[in-house]
Amino acid sequence: MEEKLITAIQKKGPLTGSEILEETQDDPLLAWRASRISKHLMHQIVGTRYLRLDRKIEGFARLSPSIMREFLTYTVIGFSNDPYSVSARAQKIISHIEEVSRAKSSMAYSIVSTLVERLGNDMLIKEQVCFIIAGDIVFNMAHDVPRPERSTGKLVQGSDMDIVVVVDDRFPEKLMERLDEEIYKEKYSLLINPHLREEIDYIVKPMSRIHEQIRFDTFKHMVACKILQEGTRLYGSEEIFHTIKSLLKENGIDEKIALMEHQARLLRVEAEEYLLHEDPEKIKEQSLNLFYPTEESEEFE
Repeated sequence: MEEKLITAIQKKGPLTGSEILEETQDDPLLAWRASRISKHLMHQIVGTRYLRLDRKIEGFARLSPSIMREFLTYTVIGFSNDPYSVSARAQKIISHIEEVSRAKSSMAYSIVSTLVERLGNDMLIKEQVCFIIAGDIVFNMAHDVPRPERSTGKLVQGSDMDIVVVVDDRFPEKLMERLDEEIYKEKYSLLINPHLREEIDYIVKPMSRIHEQIRFDTFKHMVACKILQEGTRLYGSEEIFHTIKSLLKENGIDEKIALMEHQARLLRVEAEEYLLHEDPEKIKEQSLNLFYPTEESEEFE
């Protein structure tokens, strides 16, 4: 495997994990191991690791990107004796990721602002509704690698746009339902448009549900709080946004999430050591979720 990686890099220069697999057509786990173990190769990881929650992991906390996604999209592998070339390629990838993140954030804002104008209740919505964006985009880690959307199986352009819509409890229920319907129409339109193929994951919920979720007493409540904690205001009420952030802080959610992230970082170190040294067949039979875990999606189901 090491020889295959070396040959591919000699041919094309420093490569990402996905580019190496295109060249070698080999197993991702074995390619990842070879890139880490080889004395002739070095790797540079770009971007940010951040917390994700997973039911299948004890304590629920893991890091995103997963080890496999990090290898495929956010890792550059090159020769140890030519770190400059590796660094130069890594910088190009960073610039691309930042560009994709900005483009997706801009698209999300455009979709939401246009939708609000179409509803014809601009002032009421701006005062009593807050659109919060979360996920890859807020960490400047959005990617455009095609992947299947969960419900339809259609290929979409990489990272989705995670949007949480929080409405004041005084907000008219019928207008809230209409808002939900309009966002769903946009979601469907983006999925089927062959020139876009983007995905919105969203939920519309009243402020009263936030007060339930900050109890942080179930897995779904933890997921909801984690998404709100990482989220940034995309559109709408600043007052609601700051109220949510204050509630999270006052109820100790920030500290709880920080502790979970610390645990996730320790788990990542342990997982990488295990994946590097355990028999590959045993890993595939028993522990492949450490390399490629399930995605977090419960808040938007």
